[in-house]
Parts: sequence; C-alpha cells; structure tokens
Amino acid sequence: MNLGRHTIAATRPVHILDARFDADCDIFTAATPAGFAVYQTFPLTLIRKRELTGGTLAAVVPLHSSNILFLLGGGRSPLYPPNKVIIWNDALGREVAELEFRERVRGLVCRRGWLAVALRRRAVVFRVAESVARHGEWDTCDNPQGLIAIATSPHSTLLAIAGRQVGHVQLVHLPPCPPPVPRGPPPPGVPPHQRPPPPPAKHPMAIIAAHTTALTTIALPASGRLVATTSVQGTLVRVWDATSGKLVREFRRGTDKANIYGVAFRPDEQELCVWSDKGTVHVFNLVRAGATNRQSTFSPLAPFLPLPKYFESEWSYAQYRIPVQSAHISLSASARSSAAAVDAPDEERCAVGWIRAPAEDPAAPPEATEYQLVALTFTGGWYRLALPKLAGRAKASSISGAGPFRPGNLSMGSPPRAPLASRAGSVAGSSASRLDKGKEKERDKDKGKKESRNCTLQEYRRFGRWDGWG
Repeated sequence: MNLGRHTIAATRPVHILDARFDADCDIFTAATPAGFAVYQTFPLTLIRKRELTGGTLAAVVPLHSSNILFLLGGGRSPLYPPNKVIIWNDALGREVAELEFRERVRGLVCRRGWLAVALRRRAVVFRVAESVARHGEWDTCDNPQGLIAIATSPHSTLLAIAGRQVGHVQLVHLPPCPPPVPRGPPPPGVPPHQRPPPPPAKHPMAIIAAHTTALTTIALPASGRLVATTSVQGTLVRVWDATSGKLVREFRRGTDKANIYGVAFRPDEQELCVWSDKGTVHVFNLVRAGATNRQSTFSPLAPFLPLPKYFESEWSYAQYRIPVQSAHISLSASARSSAAAVDAPDEERCAVGWIRAPAEDPAAPPEATEYQLVALTFTGGWYRLALPKLAGRAKASSISGAGPFRPGNLSMGSPPRAPLASRAGSVAGSSASRLDKGKEKERDKDKGKKESRNCTLQEYRRFGRWDGWG
C-alpha cells in the first residue's frame, strides 16, 4: 500500500494564541482557540484547563503560582472586549472582577498585589487585594506594543515603562513588593532573601535614554536592579543600571535587522537570553571576569586604533535554532490554505524562560542543579535546552544558590589539565614524556577550537493538546 506522507503526518499544528511564564518560570499559561491551560514548566505537566466558548483570548497572565489570572480578549472573535482586563479566579472557575478602559489594552504585567496596564500612550497601575483600586498613571510616548515590565522579587519596587520620548525608558518606583506568604510554619528568623535591602545612597534615575529609535523590548530581572532594552533595529541589546542609569553592557544579537520578541535574565543575573523572529535563541554572559562572549579578532586593538564600534561588540556565547515545523512536515492543500489565514500561528514566535534542572555533567553530584532554558513555540513545541560546557563558563551555574550579578564575583572554571606523563629513569623516557605532553597540549588546543557553542536539546514535548499527554 502506498500511503502519502500527508496521511500519516500531523497536518494541523497546534495553534497557540499566547504563551507566557509566571515571574518565577514555575508555571506557564497557554491560550488556544478552545480556551486556556496552565502547565507546570518542568517537568512539563498539565495542571488544569479551561475550555471557553464564544471567542478567543489574546493574553492569559498568571499572578505567580496563585489561582488569579488576568485575561485579555483578542483575535478575530474576542471573548471579551479588547478594552477590558478580566480578573479570573481559577479556584472558582469564573471571573471575579473587570477593569474597563476607553481604549484597547496593549500590555499587562503583575506582581503580588499589583497590576500594571499599558495603553497606547499611558500606563496605569492598580492595587489588587480584596478590592481593586487605582494607584496612579503615567504618560508615555506612542506605545503600540504595550511595552511594560515590573520587578517581582520581595522588596523590589521598580516598574519600567516607555518614556515620553521615543527610545526612552521611564522608571517608576512602587511600594515594595511583599514577600510570599510561607505555606508551612514560619522559619526561625528572617531568611536573607526576604530581608529588605538598604536604602539607595542617592535618588534613583527616572529616565534612561536607551535608544534613538523606537523600543521593542523592556525587560527586568526579579530584583529590578538592571534594565534590558532593544530597539526596532534588532541588532543590539543594552543593559542598564536601574539606579544610576549608566550603561552596564552592550551585546550584539546580529548584523541584520530583526524583530526581538523578548529578553530574559537568569535568576542570579549572571546571564541573559534573547530571542527574535529569526527563530534563534542567543545567550550572553553578563559577568565581565572570564566572560565567554565571542568578540572580533580585532577587538584587542580597539584601545589603540580608531576602529568602528562594531569590532568592540560582544556576541552571544551560545545559541539554539528552533526548528520550523513546516520545514519537516508535509502539509495538505487544506492545511496550506489555513496556514495562509490571518490567524495562522507564527512559527518563529516563542517565549523563553530560565529553569533549574538536574546537572547534565556526569561528574556532578546527584543533587547538583544547573540553569537551563525552556522555549515555548506558538505551534505547541516545548524545548528544554542545556547550555554548552565552555571552559570560561561560571562554575556557579551548577551550584544552587548562586549570588546576584556583581562584576567578578564568580570563581571562573578552567579546562582540566592534561595528565602529566610519568618520569622515566632514562633520557629516552624523559624525551618521550615531553613528546607525549606536547601532543596532549595540541589535542587540547584543537579540541578548544572545535568547542561547540550550540545549546543542546535535552527534551522535546508538545503542549496545547488537552488529551492528557501535555
């Protein structure tokens, strides 16, 4: 029997309208034309699902790992008016409140007890408790993408929104974020991560002139001490100090123009990742001492010669190209026509977050963990990626409890030395030893040249189908 491939291959990919992580990447939400679902990020587990009829959702924003979700209608047939934010209590399985505006909502972010809404030319902040109360609002420049970010760790205060001028970032300080309520008996004393930080020595910066062109991304780590920005050029990622407003690092994603979808800081602020419509995830090292980011071979000459700034650029030390589903499946005519529809899923679009997973190094102790990446595609792909084991990477990445970003605060790893040949009692034996040692050095040198900088796919699964397998 001669079966066409389209009869046995999946011709209708899962259509994810929205996928996003909570602040800690412990869970993520997925909105599909059938409703929405909540998943545990790692290991991938379907926690609960809600099948909704009558329309679709543009965003499902989780409030940490609580039962509160913020829903936003959208698509060709919105379930809710696009000018409303619905507060959904998933323990009750229904909406408990709504916020209505005079225009379409562009973006949402939240932290414990707070919700920030981005509109076309202003940002509005609400306090969410037993009741919802407006806290304040700020004018912005034209912000069609609804760029907005909020710090979520205990005692953090920063809210980052678009400034009043194109390419600027406005920094707003809200009341400190309360620590999470412990589920068990309170521990003796106050844990270090829940102690309030000392007050800043000087008044924090209010405006950062980040780019000369329109912004496409504003991202914060949980602490709110850094700000990452990208512009419509899509070639540079700039990291700023949120207190002083000074440029901390500048990374180059590439040379061609791209639409950068997002930037995510590693929880300990030692690295960050960037993803764009090119379908590639780039990882950069934020630590200056022993950094593994790639640079031009002419970069050491920059202090002595008037070279273009391009030659001083830092490039990602690791990357991963997310496969395009249509590249390896055969679509029928009906599937091709549906892919051309307005609401077809964008195969290049994804969301990326950091997780803790068992260390992949066989020499590591069983309890050791390391930071890995999880990429969620809008066609229902779940990718768990391990970072390459480069010689200059920080050893702290495989040790739980690594500290926050400070230049030079890590003990940098070094490649293992080749074993020395045992000394022989004769001159011939000594010469052979030196020859063996030289060969081992050459092998190590060649091995370093071939060292892979690609992330390794550790696990691939599907989500968005609610039949029990993810």
